Amino acid sequence: TPGTMDNLGIGYETLRTINPGIIYCSITGFGPDGPFSKRAGYDLAVSALGGLMGITGEPEGAPVKVGVAITDVATGLSAQGAICAALYAREKTGRGQRIDLSLLETQVSALVNMASSYLISGEIPRRWGTAHETIVPYQGFETKDKYVIVAVGNDQLWSRFCCVIGRPELADDPRFRTNPLRVMNRKECIGILASIMKTRGRDEWVKLLNDDAIPCAPINTMDEVFQNPQVLHRNMLVEVDHPKVGKIKMVGMPVKYSEAKTTISRPPPILGAHTREVLNEILGYDDSQLDDLESAGVI
Repeated sequence: TPGTMDNLGIGYETLRTINPGIIYCSITGFGPDGPFSKRAGYDLAVSALGGLMGITGEPEGAPVKVGVAITDVATGLSAQGAICAALYAREKTGRGQRIDLSLLETQVSALVNMASSYLISGEIPRRWGTAHETIVPYQGFETKDKYVIVAVGNDQLWSRFCCVIGRPELADDPRFRTNPLRVMNRKECIGILASIMKTRGRDEWVKLLNDDAIPCAPINTMDEVFQNPQVLHRNMLVEVDHPKVGKIKMVGMPVKYSEAKTTISRPPPILGAHTREVLNEILGYDDSQLDDLESAGVI
């Protein structure tokens, strides 16, 4: 919550007097001012307040949360970009600055097309599950065994899709010939396709559709994600040595650079793993002082 760092004596205004070039990034739940500023920020509460849960879930079902704390993650990514921009600005101006981010503002900005659609039309977006408001078919289908996503984003794809599923006549059906018509007749179109998609297994559909360059994907479980050949090829599964348990598997780095190799050099830290390192390298405590602190149970 805002004010915590000031109360500890390490707020921005205090630190900038010591180092005017400091880049100080502050993340709160709702921002440093305003009527909600004193509230604690939790991803679940902010995703509800900020509109994400209002557009997530099945059309006739209850609102649901995203499977990970995506508002927290998005705010961290925004902070990363903001810090890099501030560092670049300091290279040009020599001045540091404070960066304010909040979970709420990040969440509202992440509504992207849903927010724009509402602000322009005044129509409140509804929940669509895996489906799309203005494209049909663009959703998940149950197959003979598991679920598959099909994304038929234009009429050319629709024509090819109809051939792959063995129903070429649907491409010229007056109810479904164009995307606006398919949206208008969504229930009839999806009803026909749902029956067809249940005639084969998920992996068979994925191969058939991909062979004709029709966007599709299996809805993978976590074990399938980390067996996926593209995930493995892009080094998104790595092993690192852990001091307590030996080798552990971790998610790899999503960013690759042409002039540098991205690696995960350390495992998740155990409690106090870097205490001596931080006190020595950053605050200047020598080994004797650190030994005394350790003996006294301070660290």
